[in-house]
Amino acid sequence: MDKNNIYDTNKAYWNDKGNDFLGAVTLPNLGAFITDEKHNLFGDVTGKTMLEIGCGNGKSLVYNAKHNAAELWGIDISENQLSSAKQTLTESGFSAKLICSSMDEECGIPQNYFDIVYSIYAIGWTVDLEETFKRIASYLKKDGVFIFSWTHPIHKCVISENDKIVFNNSYFDEKWHPVAADFCGGELKLANRKISTYINALANAGFHIENMIEETDEQMIAPHDNSDFSRKARIYPVTFVIKARKI
Repeated sequence: MDKNNIYDTNKAYWNDKGNDFLGAVTLPNLGAFITDEKHNLFGDVTGKTMLEIGCGNGKSLVYNAKHNAAELWGIDISENQLSSAKQTLTESGFSAKLICSSMDEECGIPQNYFDIVYSIYAIGWTVDLEETFKRIASYLKKDGVFIFSWTHPIHKCVISENDKIVFNNSYFDEKWHPVAADFCGGELKLANRKISTYINALANAGFHIENMIEETDEQMIAPHDNSDFSRKARIYPVTFVIKARKI
């Protein structure tokens, strides 16, 4: 795996295409058919120092600002995404410290500083999961909380075929691979890590897992009854969310 090549490819994609093709999941949504309004993983963020990993267009930062977070930081791989985040924050009357960097690299974020670090559908972009989780642990105060969501790996292993759900890829294959151009509209690379890979990396970084969510919200699916995606979401998880605490 050429980490620099993956980093450069994905950074170029987000600078060029941004949310035009993939869109953005932002709070209170945690992912497809999962919302924090139901699960309340964040709780009351009043007075909290918060860092978003992969802050994208800044809408989740604004959401936490409106819920009285005391201090907001955001990191993203894309300069264009950070420009969008700054505009979103400014238009809403808020501000945040924004940093352009890969999430697995040293970039000047203070250690033992944050009450909550979170990542909404962004953590899977990291080229080094172990290092990313160790850095996140270093940013958090003792007993600080890390919340993240990402595409469930099962979702990348199955397809619809003749009105059936069938496996077309191995769950155990974690190699980096190009994403189909007709899906993303450009060149993009991803790895489909197993759930155990995330859990073990959290443990190695000194986290204790408090919650894991895989189920989808039937009320959120209902308006999309006729979509292929919603039918799949009733059969298997399409998103997973983990809340972990630094010990």
